[in-house]
Amino acid sequence: MDTMTPAAKPFWGLFPIGQSPFTADDKLDLDSLAAEVKFCNRGGVAGFAWPQIASSWSTLSEKERLDGVETILAAGKGGKTSLTIGVQSQGSDLAASIRYAKHAAKNGADAIISLPPEKASADAISDYYKAIGSATELPLVVQTIGDMSVDLIVQMFQQIPTMKCVKDEVGDPLSRVSQIRERTNNKLAVFSGRGVRTMLDEMRRGFSGHCPTTGLSDLYQSAFDLWHAGKQKEAFDMFGRVLAFESIPNAGNYVLEARGVFKENTQSRKMPGMGGGGRDIPPLDAAQKQFIHEALDTYLKPYLRA
Repeated sequence: MDTMTPAAKPFWGLFPIGQSPFTADDKLDLDSLAAEVKFCNRGGVAGFAWPQIASSWSTLSEKERLDGVETILAAGKGGKTSLTIGVQSQGSDLAASIRYAKHAAKNGADAIISLPPEKASADAISDYYKAIGSATELPLVVQTIGDMSVDLIVQMFQQIPTMKCVKDEVGDPLSRVSQIRERTNNKLAVFSGRGVRTMLDEMRRGFSGHCPTTGLSDLYQSAFDLWHAGKQKEAFDMFGRVLAFESIPNAGNYVLEARGVFKENTQSRKMPGMGGGGRDIPPLDAAQKQFIHEALDTYLKPYLRA
């Protein structure tokens, strides 16, 4: 698949959406954010994207976003994990998105990603991505939401030279992927989202990459590597371990703390609207936390890379 530009890292593999850690007094924890990037590099995870919906992006101030981006890019400098920076803005402010894009490019990002403007027509969405895509030379990832059609995706790909990937979360992405690949001559990478619950079928149907959250991204990457090495049974077993662990109530919300990436009692912000982002759950008690630690040690430890 032609999903690279000169000197670019490929859109191929796991690109988890980074979670945003906050201190008890609601400050963005830059040390933990840096640790999240280093965790992905240790685990051989292909990419990392921040801030997006699972990052509670709309709760972040401009200063928090700029500080977070600079922290992420510094922490990942020289690593193999591709760093993709989110550039959508509050109120669909195009000028602000362009500032974020230029800031990402200036500080060494590998790519940019953006949600579309809210409640916009197809033409307005296309114009927005043309402006974002021409603001820098970085590869552009388009995040679909709402009713963005395959026709619109293909049209934008044909008109925006920097558009190299689409993270498709509209309708039934499993049924859309073959259309997108065929109509772009397999030159547009197609990534999955929605928690990557159907990863085996996604790989079978030809998705280039997948965007879960960060906590078990090394296991997801292992499943991906096994599948594409022709070891489908082993990939099935590896992905089964992910699903089994994530069936533990609230395990996904605590796993980065349990794995020592985030500090104990790290906080999050709940993002209003759009679903996802933040942890709107009661605090875990000691017994719940202990069970999650035991599950990691008993069932997953031999397979963890990071």
